[in-house]
Amino acid sequence: MFQYSQGKHTTQGHKGIPEGCYEEEQGRKGFFGPVSHIIKPEASTRWTNIDGPLRPHLFDAVKMPQIWGAWQRMFYNSDVVVYNYHDKRTEKTLTHAFRNADGETLYFCHKGSGQVFTEFGLLKFTAGSYVMIPKCTTHTFLFEEDTQFLVIENRSSMFREPERGMVGRNAVYDLAALGTPDLEAMKSLKAATGTNVTEIFVKRWDQFTKFSYGGCYFDTVGWKGDFFPFTLHIKDLMPLLSARVHLPPSAHTTFAANGFVVCTFLPRPLETDADALKVPFYHQNIDYDEVLFYHDGNFFSRDNLHAGMLTLHPAGFPHGPHPKAMKNIGTKTHTDEVAVMIDSWQTLNIDPEFAKVEVPEYWQSWSK
Repeated sequence: MFQYSQGKHTTQGHKGIPEGCYEEEQGRKGFFGPVSHIIKPEASTRWTNIDGPLRPHLFDAVKMPQIWGAWQRMFYNSDVVVYNYHDKRTEKTLTHAFRNADGETLYFCHKGSGQVFTEFGLLKFTAGSYVMIPKCTTHTFLFEEDTQFLVIENRSSMFREPERGMVGRNAVYDLAALGTPDLEAMKSLKAATGTNVTEIFVKRWDQFTKFSYGGCYFDTVGWKGDFFPFTLHIKDLMPLLSARVHLPPSAHTTFAANGFVVCTFLPRPLETDADALKVPFYHQNIDYDEVLFYHDGNFFSRDNLHAGMLTLHPAGFPHGPHPKAMKNIGTKTHTDEVAVMIDSWQTLNIDPEFAKVEVPEYWQSWSK
C-alpha cells in the first residue's frame, strides 16, 4: 500500500525524530506487516492510571518456590507453554528418562551445566545454551551442578530456523554451530556412570504414563536423518546490526514456530548516527503478546530489574523504554544484556501460582 503522511514526520523510521518529540510505531504481524510511525510531543506511556485487564506485568521468578525436578508453569495457550524448571546436581545413578508427547521442548539454561542422554547420543550444555528436544525424543539429564531452565514447550508445530531472506543462510547463526548428539560419548559415559535407564515417563494430555523395560533404554547402535536433538549456545549467535538505524526485535529471531517466535537479545554496539534512536522504540505490537526473560547483564531499557525476572506486555499495550533509559542513553556505546523473548499470536494466560510473584506496581515504572 502507498504511504501517506501529514505534519511532522520522518523519512526513515527510528531516525531523525523531531527534537523534543517521541516516535511510536504501530504495526501488524509482529513488525512484518503494515506499519506507521506517529510523532507525538510526549511518549504514549505517559498514563496516570490504568483501570482494566490490559496492563503490563512484571514477575520475579527468583521468588518462586523452588520445586526441584518439576516444571512450574508460568504462561500458556494452545500453541506455547512457558515453564520454570530447577533441578539438583545428579548424585545418583540415572534410572529413568522423560518423553514429551505433547510437543517439542526447548530448554534455555539460565544457570548450571550438564549433559543430556538422548536416543541419538550425548549433548552438553552450559549457562546460555538452548537445548532443543524434538517431540517424543526420550532424554534425561546428568546435572554437573544445580541447574535452572526456562522451558518453552511448542504444542502446535515444530521449531524451525528463522527466515534469513537477503542476509543469507549463515546470518544469525551458522548451522555448523549446532551441538549435535555424540553416540560414542554417550556409550562411554553410560559405562563410566553405570547409567541404567529402565523407566520412561511419557507426558501426553498433560498426564504421565510410565513405561518399564528390562534393560537400559539408551541402547542405540546407530542412526541417520534430519530429526534429532541439538544445542545452540548464545556465544554462537551473531546479532544482526545496523550502524545507522535501530532494527526491530524480529531481527533477533532465533527459532520460529506456528503462532510464536523465540528471540535472543545479546550485547551489541549502539547505532552511531547522531540522529538515530538508540533505545528500543515506543511501539504497539498490535498482534502479539510479548514475554521477556531477563537472563544476564544490565537491562538498561528498564528500571529495577534483575536476572530471573520476566515481563509480559500484552498485544495492544503501548510500551517502550523507561524515562531513565532515555536520559542515560547519551553515556552508552553498547548494550550489556542477554534476554530471551517469546512473542505469541494467541493471548498468553498467566498461571495462578505464577501470578503470586507479580510486582503489581510495574505499570507505574514509566512515570517520570
